[in-house]
Amino acid sequence: MSNDVPHPYSIEVEPLTKPEGHFGWTLRRSGKLIERSDRVYGSEEKAREAALAAAERDTKPMPGMGRR
Repeated sequence: MSNDVPHPYSIEVEPLTKPEGHFGWTLRRSGKLIERSDRVYGSEEKAREAALAAAERDTKPMPGMGRR
């Protein structure tokens, strides 16, 4: 998995207020919200890795769904 966010995606990793010391992420495509983490991550790096995986999943068409 690459560390670069594929164009036109953007990833925001932010600290959570509860539970303190944990992180969450938001994935956007051309500024539009695509997905938000529903789990908490113990480090900023782990949250970013999960967001990158979500971006990669979103770039691959699902079988039978056609092209986006």
